[in-house]
Amino acid sequence: MAKVVCVLYEDPEDGFPSSYARDDVPRIAQYPDGQTTPTPSGIDFTPGEMLGSVSGELGLRKYLESNGHSFVVTSSKDGPDSVLEKEIVDADIVISQPFWPAYITAERMAKAPNLKLAITAGIGSDHVDLDAAINNGLTVAEVTFCNSISVAEHVVMMILGLVRNYIPSYQWVTKGGWNIADCVARSYDVEGMHVGTVASGRIGLAVLRRLKPFDMHLHYVDRHRLPREVEQELNLTHHETVEDMVKVCDVVTINCPLHSETEHLFDADMLSKMKRGSYIVNTARGKICDRDAIAAALESGQIAGYAGDVWFPQPAPRDHVWRTMPHHGMTPHISGTSLSAQARYAAGVREILECWFEDRPIRDEYLIVQGGKLAGVGARSYSEGDATGGSEEAAKFSAA
Repeated sequence: MAKVVCVLYEDPEDGFPSSYARDDVPRIAQYPDGQTTPTPSGIDFTPGEMLGSVSGELGLRKYLESNGHSFVVTSSKDGPDSVLEKEIVDADIVISQPFWPAYITAERMAKAPNLKLAITAGIGSDHVDLDAAINNGLTVAEVTFCNSISVAEHVVMMILGLVRNYIPSYQWVTKGGWNIADCVARSYDVEGMHVGTVASGRIGLAVLRRLKPFDMHLHYVDRHRLPREVEQELNLTHHETVEDMVKVCDVVTINCPLHSETEHLFDADMLSKMKRGSYIVNTARGKICDRDAIAAALESGQIAGYAGDVWFPQPAPRDHVWRTMPHHGMTPHISGTSLSAQARYAAGVREILECWFEDRPIRDEYLIVQGGKLAGVGARSYSEGDATGGSEEAAKFSAA
C-alpha cells in the first residue's frame, strides 16, 4: 500500500464553506481540441465544492483509504520544520498545486527513496525539479487542460482591467468619491490595439480566440507554429522571436511554461524593447519576469500596467515589491483554481491515481516525465532544467 502526501492551500479565514453562492457548475465533457475531461471510475465530491484547500482534500480521502493507502494532507510546505519535509521521507506519491507549490527539489527527492510519482493538481510542474525527476526515475504528471480556459478568462479580465483602469476606478467608489477625471486619466479602449501572446498553446490560443471579438490585432510567438487555417481564421501575425513581437504590441500576455529557457525572459533588456506605455499580463509563472525590472519599468512609465496572479516564491513575501509597485493588478495565484476548475483537476488527479495503482497507462497528455526523460505533453512543452532554485525564499516567508 502507498503513502500519499498532498499539499493544498489553506482553508478560508472564516472557515471551510458550509454553503456556496451557486447550487451547481456547468458540466463540460470535452475541451475545445476534443480532449475529454477527466474520466475516473468515480468521484466522492459534488462539483462546485471547495476541493483545493486542506479540508477539501481534492475529494480523495475515501477513495485512498478504502483501498488501504495512507493519506496525509497539509498546507505546511516550506522549510526544514514543515509537515511536507517530515512526511515526504517515506512517501510514495506527492500531490501539489501550482497555486501553493510544494517545491520538490533534488534535496527532497534524495530524502525520499520511496517517491515514485509527483502529481500536479492543475497545470505547470515547474515546482518539481524536472532534471532530478529524470535522474531519479520519478514519473511527473499534471492534469493538462483542466483549467486552461479558466486561466484564459482571467487573462481577458486582467487585460480589460488594466487598459480600462478598472481597479482604481472601483477604489474611488469604495472611498465614497465620484472622481471621473481621476478614473479616466489612464483609461483607454482595447479596440484597435495590438495584443500578442508568448506561446499559443491551450491557454494562449484560448486567449486569442476570446480577444478576437474585441477587434484587436492579434499576434503570437511559439516554438510550434499554429496551422495555417487557424492563423487565417483569427487573422494572426506570427513572430519568430519574442523580441520582434513585443516591439509592435500594446498588450503582451505570457502563457508559456517556466523552464530554463524562459526564466527571466522579461528582464530589463526585453522590457526596453517594448512600446512605451504597453501592458503585460502574466498568468504563467512569476519567474518568467524579472521582479525588480518589472517594478522599475512601471515606475519609469516604460510599461503602463502589469497584472497577473503568479509570483515567485509562492506565497509571496509580505515585502514583495509587486505588492506595492504602481499601476498593477496583481491577485494571489487564483486564475486556475475557480470552483469550476477544481472539480476538473480533482477528478484528473483521481484518474491518474487509478491508472497508477491499477498499472494502466497514464494519458499521454498528462505525462511530463516518465522513464527517465521528458514524456508526453512534457516533451513538447518543457526543456530540461530546474526552476525550483530560490524556493528558500518561501521558507523565510513562512518563518516570518
